[in-house]
Amino acid sequence: MTETERGRPSSRRAASRATGAARASAVRPSALAFPGRRCPARPQPRSHACGQRRTGGADARVPGGDIRSNKTCRAHPVAAFPPLTVGMRGAKDGIRMSRWRGNPWAVLLTLSLGFFMTLLDLTAVNVAIPSMIGDLHASLDEVLWVINVYILVLAALLITFGRLGDMRGPRTMFIGGVALFTVASVLCALAQDPAQLIATRAVQGLGAAALMPQTMTIIIGTFPAERRGAALGVWGGVAGVATIAGPTLGGFLVSTAGWRWIFFVNVPIGVIVLAMAVTIVPDIRHGNHRKVDIAGVALAAATLVCLTFALTEGQRYDWNTGIWALLGAAALLLVLFLIHQGTRQHGEPLLPFVLFRDRNYAVMSFVSATVQVGMLGLFLPVMIYLQSVLNFSALTAGLVMAPAMVVSAVLSPVAGRTADRIGGKYVLMAGLALFAVGMAWLTWAIDIGRAWWEFQPALVTAGVGIGCVFGPMVTVAMYNVEPTMAGAASGVMNTIRQIGTVIGSAAVGAVLQNRLAASLQDEAAKRAAGLPAGVRGQFLADFRNVAKSGQGVGVGRNGVVVHPPQGTPTSLAHHIDQVAASTFEHGVVHAMRPTLALPIIVIAVGAVSCFSVRRRQVGSPRPAPEPVDLSTSAATRQEFLG
Repeated sequence: MTETERGRPSSRRAASRATGAARASAVRPSALAFPGRRCPARPQPRSHACGQRRTGGADARVPGGDIRSNKTCRAHPVAAFPPLTVGMRGAKDGIRMSRWRGNPWAVLLTLSLGFFMTLLDLTAVNVAIPSMIGDLHASLDEVLWVINVYILVLAALLITFGRLGDMRGPRTMFIGGVALFTVASVLCALAQDPAQLIATRAVQGLGAAALMPQTMTIIIGTFPAERRGAALGVWGGVAGVATIAGPTLGGFLVSTAGWRWIFFVNVPIGVIVLAMAVTIVPDIRHGNHRKVDIAGVALAAATLVCLTFALTEGQRYDWNTGIWALLGAAALLLVLFLIHQGTRQHGEPLLPFVLFRDRNYAVMSFVSATVQVGMLGLFLPVMIYLQSVLNFSALTAGLVMAPAMVVSAVLSPVAGRTADRIGGKYVLMAGLALFAVGMAWLTWAIDIGRAWWEFQPALVTAGVGIGCVFGPMVTVAMYNVEPTMAGAASGVMNTIRQIGTVIGSAAVGAVLQNRLAASLQDEAAKRAAGLPAGVRGQFLADFRNVAKSGQGVGVGRNGVVVHPPQGTPTSLAHHIDQVAASTFEHGVVHAMRPTLALPIIVIAVGAVSCFSVRRRQVGSPRPAPEPVDLSTSAATRQEFLG
């Protein structure tokens, strides 16, 4: 600093500060509520034009003449300074990066794509079940494990990875999860038998568990409270669209390229998300170093494994003593888990009980589980019915869901904004009621020889319901959550939703296997009476095997093989095949109705529970935010939530 600069009158510095402050005050407050935008006053190398020094010290010069700083001004805590570069080309690059780096809607797009990829893969597998059974010679319970092991790992580790996101940064965990999920997708596509596919699906679930809890945490830390409803509406709409779009895209891939491409398609999506995350998503951190509750994770995982194995394999083992022992062990482990968590409430619990003191959060956690039971209860049996009974191709079966997908996508952001204006209670109740009505209507429509358009009124009704659920559900759940608990609340709610998914998948699968075995044997006994005595015994034996293994639910009944005695006339063999086809079709239809009844009842219970939601006062004033340092994500959320 020169002598002239040292001798500069203080009045000139005061005037400069006053001018800068006037410029800053002229900027709309909403323009300051989005991290990643440049400060309204022109940044200087050492001090801000408003007169406040940047937090954290001076800028660091790097080779090549660049001046880089990610520090923030205390007067404008939510304005991130773009890198200042020397040279025309460097300046253009710096402006381009500052335009997207931390831009809330670009961040939302990146997070939504990653979230979409994980949910798309889950629902796309449902439409590929019949093809997997035929190609891998798998039984129904083995294919159910392909679905369940993914959800099981996801549910068991969501809270843990949410905690790791607090420790290492949600951006870091999100990028790592996307990378692992992408690699595991390649391994899934290359699997040669059911065991390999189940193992690689577990790795895929690990990647999904790493990235999923970070999405809501980063959204909450990026959007102010008054804009968060629309953002969460988009985020929730992505969940709804992925759940419904999965069968459509999956059906197209299975029909045109084979079931392995439902995994290969994740590779380009994963690469794009990785590139966007590295360049766009801000590094929001708590600044807290928390411990991971290893014992709690082990107890929670053991509980879910026992419960899932018992429900998935119960029919295979005829619900013997071992299966019931596993169910009892799951209940005991759950009690031990809750006791263990009770001892850690004053430390760092895996499941903070304080979250459930907020009635809205507790109710929405339960509702999120019921919705997932409904989603799995809809797609798993319906996809089997469309391809096995109506002999639809995977593409046609997926396209049957397309109108509901469009309706859900259009309505979800609208429902989120409506929840911001009038509260989400009645939007949620209406959505859940329509979802249940649509599924009940679909149950009535299921029969032999139906055309695709006959399902559309029921499916569109269900799609309207789904569109009105996800966005308002998250908004209502998170509105009263303390900012410092946002990461934990996000992880717990995601975990409960995935627990609902794994329990729903296992329970619906258990009912389907049980009812399918019973109805196939009943229909076989009824129709075998019209066959010659010489083939009747073999006919019944073949259907007992089909009912036990579930292999008959492949595409076009490829597992139903009746072996008439040698020397059977061709006309009689053809008649036996027709009787077998009729037996299978009626047996599956009769099994569908009680299977779909389970998720309908669960969704109805979820709708009724919404009566206990407390409506917030729309437009109530919020406390003025205090200037904070964005170096910790907890402080960031405090600024945004007010």
